[in-house]
Amino acid sequence: MSHALGIDVGGTFTDFVAYDRDKQKVEVWKELSTPTDPVVGIIGGLGRYKESDAAVEHIRLGTTVATNAILERKGATVAYVTTKGFKDVIFVQRGNRKYHYDASWVKPNPLAKRRHCFELDERIDAYGNVLKDLDEAEVRALGETIAATTEIQAVAVCTLFSYLNPSHEQRIKQILTEVLPDMPISISYEVLPKWKEYERASTVLADAYLKPVVSRQMGSMRKRLDEAGFKAPTVVIKSNGGEMTLDAAAEAPVNLVVSGPTGGVIASRHVARLTGIDHLVTLDMGGTSTDVSVILDGQERFTTAFEIEWGVPIQIPIIDIRTIGAGGGSIAWIDKGGMLRVGPQSAGANPGPACYGKGDLPTVTDANVLLGRIDPGNFLGGRMRLDVERARKAVTGVAEALGQDVDQTALAIVRIANSNMVGALRSVLIEGGLDPRDFTLCTFGGAGPLHVGELMSEMGIPRGIVPNHPGQFSAYGFIMTQARVDRQRTAQLTSNRFDKEKAAAIMTSLVEEATGQLTGQGFTDEIRVSRSLEMRYLGQNYELELTVDADALSPSADIERLWQAFHDAHKARFGFNTKGEIIEIVNFGVTAISNSAVPDVPRLDKAMGPPVPTSRRSVGYAQGRFDVAVYDRDMLRAGHVLDGPVIVEEAASVTVVCPGQRLTVDDYGHLLIDTIKA
Repeated sequence: MSHALGIDVGGTFTDFVAYDRDKQKVEVWKELSTPTDPVVGIIGGLGRYKESDAAVEHIRLGTTVATNAILERKGATVAYVTTKGFKDVIFVQRGNRKYHYDASWVKPNPLAKRRHCFELDERIDAYGNVLKDLDEAEVRALGETIAATTEIQAVAVCTLFSYLNPSHEQRIKQILTEVLPDMPISISYEVLPKWKEYERASTVLADAYLKPVVSRQMGSMRKRLDEAGFKAPTVVIKSNGGEMTLDAAAEAPVNLVVSGPTGGVIASRHVARLTGIDHLVTLDMGGTSTDVSVILDGQERFTTAFEIEWGVPIQIPIIDIRTIGAGGGSIAWIDKGGMLRVGPQSAGANPGPACYGKGDLPTVTDANVLLGRIDPGNFLGGRMRLDVERARKAVTGVAEALGQDVDQTALAIVRIANSNMVGALRSVLIEGGLDPRDFTLCTFGGAGPLHVGELMSEMGIPRGIVPNHPGQFSAYGFIMTQARVDRQRTAQLTSNRFDKEKAAAIMTSLVEEATGQLTGQGFTDEIRVSRSLEMRYLGQNYELELTVDADALSPSADIERLWQAFHDAHKARFGFNTKGEIIEIVNFGVTAISNSAVPDVPRLDKAMGPPVPTSRRSVGYAQGRFDVAVYDRDMLRAGHVLDGPVIVEEAASVTVVCPGQRLTVDDYGHLLIDTIKA
């Protein structure tokens, strides 16, 4: 037997999903995490294979090492090298403000100190022409200065207009590598060869900031896995949902800034294809936060608008995921006006919700326990018993302040948490011009299925789906990832003076770079390439991304079809177009994906009779309390139908179906929830 493993390292648990290719069987389990040393939880969870005949074929890992280093500001001390006169760009940033009327607000600090910023007397103009040659002696002297500054651990280089002509940056890297042979060096042309000086500088700074940390972690992980006897090829998941080798991650760590949450979106895309659902909105609700994303026409959406803090961007392609502070551990509290609030503060894993037995803070999980939605004796499959009385005592404190009974208060806590999540759903749907009625709500994470029915009602989403293994869904998505490389480059060309040969040459070079990176990492499967252009009407501030065919820029191509495609896309997005206006191409993009095999999802056995509940209990809903049948998900079969109100339990989650809703088990075991039409 050979197993493919997906591993998602979280703050409390490390989730494991193993796929047995021979039996086409999926197995899931959890191991307690060690936040200070994530490898401990990984090796602990892999321990079952030491006593097994099964072999680990490969390991795909979602890691928070880059995320934590960025958010906690625990990366390297970076030297920033730029063109003379421009070292303050990273401090000036942009002219906008987070709070317009708060005179005390200050901009966030960049990832380099000003005393570690250095300038070189070189210059390339806006057309890529060299105005002032690079002085190599000056670069060597700078390298010696950096070497003498013992606290510097990495170098980031971002010179003016290097995305048009990288010769100066490339030579700077060569010289500094000679002078500083053991120091990691990042140059903006390799990290983000795009226009907008500040965004490019901020992104290359992040790459350099992470290199020593990620390189050390990846090297230690490989060594310790080998020592523990797990020599299977190991890859980490990138922010774009692809995978990269440990060595490649150490060389380009900025690609890992949002590694973990991408797994759930990738798995949701796979669910959409299996079920034939074109449009999904995903909701991943854990203990501390909720992540929301969209699958549109069967594909995830990407963004380059990620910020580590407000105004500190990292502009690499990232799956578009919105995060809010709403989770099972979100704390209920009374504000100064006497109003009930929930979150964004969280009880975390320690002390955790009051029902965990360590703390006394009322949380969303406590409210769900008191409403009967969570069985205190069957939490995590019975491995952890919850303290109902402690939960009741915590919520009672809030109830007394509100002048309500405990049941009313618990329901209010859940409804406010739902309202917070509705805000996140609105931000990715309605604010993006998408109609919720066209979507299916896919909920996962340990807490997501508890809220699926109510969120459907509040958002006007007609159908919900709870996929298999919702508590380990991100790890489940990791076993379905494929190696992926995104390459982008800025080159401004206009429709009235379009240089087809130059455009074709740029696109060809990007294809060669992207495919070369994949083959260089050892991904030798068939490679699928897609191409795109970011375009706008001349004078606009924002671009539209347009996917183009391989031959769109060929010598024989009818270029008028490209301009017409942009007019059509602009009208579809904004409701109008302006034919006859000059169109500008700003950015060229290429995505290369290695078509490695994706696991087959086994079908569930057909139902041979009606489902049998395992128990009944009183459960609180907005419509009141009901005596509800409780079913074990492992006992349900394809074709089973349950009318709400009803509860479906599994080891790592609980699905709550509201009155007026119907649950159907599909051929793959997914739980489909529909509103019963009157």
